[in-house]
Amino acid sequence: MRSSIDGSPVRGKVFVALKAHIEHVVRDLDEVAYLRLMQVIREVALAVESVCGAERTYLYSLGSQQGNVHLHWHIAALLAGVPYEQQQFHALMTENEVLSVQPKETAEMASRLRAAVAAQGVLRMKAPRSV
Repeated sequence: MRSSIDGSPVRGKVFVALKAHIEHVVRDLDEVAYLRLMQVIREVALAVESVCGAERTYLYSLGSQQGNVHLHWHIAALLAGVPYEQQQFHALMTENEVLSVQPKETAEMASRLRAAVAAQGVLRMKAPRSV
């Protein structure tokens, strides 16, 4: 599994992708692999919340057979104080503005996120072959 911080309208948005090529979140994973994946997504989301101080955390997986067929998840922290009309889908659409974050700030946040994920401990567990 790989993750990265990507350009986004919300601070603390993380992109998580499986190393194995999986297209469908439900039918391409058996129950054990699916539950393992969801456990990892939850642990990364908890790390994002602890680092970013999220009021709410958005989890979503988008894609299409016409593009972005590889299964991936977005985890985005919604910070406190964002007006309601700028939350939910509005907050996630790059058309509504992308935050300008300096490379040093991104590197520092990534370091804090890695430490927070490691503290959760789930990524140390052996993953099933299909994930």
